[in-house]
Amino acid sequence: MHSPFVFSLIKNVFREQNLYYIYINVEKVRNLLSNDSTEIAIKDYGTGAAKKRKIADIAKKSLKAEKYSQLLFRLINFLKPKTILELGTSLGITTMYLAAADSKSRCITIEGCLQTLEVARRLFNQNKFENIESYCGNIDVLLPELLQNIESLDFVFFDANHKKAPTLNYFEQCLEKTDAKSIFVFDDIYWSKEMTQAWKQIISHPRVRVSIDIFAMGIVFFDDELQKGNYVLRF
Repeated sequence: MHSPFVFSLIKNVFREQNLYYIYINVEKVRNLLSNDSTEIAIKDYGTGAAKKRKIADIAKKSLKAEKYSQLLFRLINFLKPKTILELGTSLGITTMYLAAADSKSRCITIEGCLQTLEVARRLFNQNKFENIESYCGNIDVLLPELLQNIESLDFVFFDANHKKAPTLNYFEQCLEKTDAKSIFVFDDIYWSKEMTQAWKQIISHPRVRVSIDIFAMGIVFFDDELQKGNYVLRF
C-alpha cells in the first residue's frame, strides 16, 4: 500500500473494531423496521404510479447493510465533514449513521417518496436527531435548488437513481461545491452496467485524486496533495 493516506484509512476506518453506542441504537431501529407489517404507498417517479408495500419489505430490500452503514459512520467520524448530503433517504437508517458522528454537522437528505420519508422523519424525531434536514421531491428539481444555499459539500452519499446519466449529472452538480477535503461515496457501483460505466467515468475525472472500490460502494477524494491512485479493497 503506497499511499499513506489510504493506509491510514484502512487502519483507522475500514479495520476499526470499536463498538460505538450508535450502532446498537440504530440497529434496534432497523430491527423494528424489518418487522413492521404496516403498508405504505410507494411512488414510482418513472411512471407516476404508486403501489403499496410493507415497511418490512422495504427495509429488507432497500436499506444499506449494517457493515456498510457503519463504515459510513466511521468515515465521517474520522474525517470530520461538516456539511453532509445524502441523495436517497429511504427509511432513514443510513441517514442516522451519517448524522450521528457529529451532532454539530449539517446532514441534508433528499427522498422522492413522501410516505417513505414520513417514516424516516418519525424515526429521526423519536431518536432525537436535530441535525438532519429532510426534503421530499424529485432530486432533478430539488438538488439544484438546495445547492444554491450550500457553500461547500464536505461529504456526499449518492444512493438514489442508479442509472448512468442521472448519477453523472448529480456528480457534476455536487462537484461544483467541493473543496480539497470533500468525500463522495457512490452506492451500488456494480448494480448494473450503467452504474459501473458511471463509476469508471467518475474515477477518471481530472478532479478525482484517489478512489477506493469496495465493490458495494465506491469512495472518491479530491485533495490535490494526494498521490493519484485507484484502489480496490476487500471489505
